[in-house]
Amino acid sequence: MGFIKKFLNQTRKPEGFLGKMMVNTMNSGHAKLADWGISHLENITPEEILEIGCGGGRNAYELMKKYYLSIVTAIDYSDVSVEKATAFNEEMIKKGRCKVQKGDVSKLGFDEKYDLATAFETIYFWPGLEKCFSEVHRAIKPGGTFLIVNEADGIDKASLQFENIIDGMKCYTLDEIEKALINVGFSSVSKYHHENKPWITVVARK
Repeated sequence: MGFIKKFLNQTRKPEGFLGKMMVNTMNSGHAKLADWGISHLENITPEEILEIGCGGGRNAYELMKKYYLSIVTAIDYSDVSVEKATAFNEEMIKKGRCKVQKGDVSKLGFDEKYDLATAFETIYFWPGLEKCFSEVHRAIKPGGTFLIVNEADGIDKASLQFENIIDGMKCYTLDEIEKALINVGFSSVSKYHHENKPWITVVARK
């Protein structure tokens, strides 16, 4: 496996030196995408937020800025990501507004605890959409919101090439995501596609 492929494979679960390099690029590299996705959250004032697959921790921080009375629990199954996100949000952790911990989306184990759950650039690697969406659905309070933001729309040729490079990656279309969300019990789904890029955002309500 060449260096580039080894490096790109760190997007799934950052580990070791290459993983630290990858996580260091995530916060800046995905910032515009994440902010575009967050802009679709309207008319909600979440107090408890679950940030799934938190990577470098930047998006958890942005959510705390947007919702200044919220407490964010940021989880990732990568030790490298947990370490980076903890360092990035050190100030908010000290203030009691942020918790960063290791976690697995396929077995979250939360029952109606969160008003908002978010997933930025991560569902590509989840072990079965419906299985994981069911866990998110269980973790969200009735009336709560689930935000999904992806750089790839499942049909963009350039993005789909990464499926052949990154082990275990699957790019989903808006319709595939919506179907899985409805199947596990979400009551409504709003879908957005960027006008110039293959970026997509999905906002699901429980």
